[in-house]
Amino acid sequence: MSATGGTTGTTGPVPPDDGPAPLVFDRHLVLDQLGGWRGMVDATLPTLAFIVANSLGGLRPGIVAALGTALLVFALRLVRRESLQQAFSGLFAVGVAVALAAFTGQARDFYVPGIIRNAALTVVLLGSIAIRRPLVGVIAEFLSPSHLGAMAAPGSGLPGLRGRVDRARAVLAPGERDPETGRREPDPDPELHWRDDPRLLRAYSWLTVLWAAVFLLRAAVQGWLWLGSENSDATDLGVVSLLLGVPLTAVEVVVTLWVVSRLHRHRAPVADEQPPGEGPAA
Repeated sequence: MSATGGTTGTTGPVPPDDGPAPLVFDRHLVLDQLGGWRGMVDATLPTLAFIVANSLGGLRPGIVAALGTALLVFALRLVRRESLQQAFSGLFAVGVAVALAAFTGQARDFYVPGIIRNAALTVVLLGSIAIRRPLVGVIAEFLSPSHLGAMAAPGSGLPGLRGRVDRARAVLAPGERDPETGRREPDPDPELHWRDDPRLLRAYSWLTVLWAAVFLLRAAVQGWLWLGSENSDATDLGVVSLLLGVPLTAVEVVVTLWVVSRLHRHRAPVADEQPPGEGPAA
């Protein structure tokens, strides 16, 4: 038996697991770790608790409420055996925020990490456009490559988004693995890389500008309110942070999904034109 050869003397090709396997990322694992809508809501709860408790009882009750809520979210995820990465990152972020507020004695400083994060993300997003690697495109093409046409569902209106997402999940299902080795097969290479497609590059660049503009809006508005909230309970700053959080992100996600679904149709027109039930021509 050969340890390195591609064949054996009697049984033909050596199973794929005898050689080096290609590095293939599990998109579903990444999406699970991000937490989805549930993760976004969980991340918002400690801030909401801080706003309410701080406005009613002052900074110390606000700090206790924020930490207690973050610990409760973490415990619930632990009990339900859900992904803990989002809970860990949320707990860490809340810990930094309350530590800063406790150190300075200013409620407004609870929001400083978020302001800094929004400003930093603005720079990163705009910088990715400058080097012709718009970050929204990099992420979208990693999670659901456009040349596979996973979201190229018929129709282009918002009502079809659910179907496109379901189809994407089906195309990229976790069960698509080699039955013998258990390894995920790599995606087929595109004939044209998405960054070499002018339409995709332009669309992803504008989507990246959209996300950068929202992060910049958050940083600017929150920063302006932070400057004017010294020695106050900073309730207005907290309320604005919530309003510019999940609701605005939801709008961004809907717009992004709609544009990405159109790009999938552009990259995989055959998937749309082929009559239902017909396979490819022999």
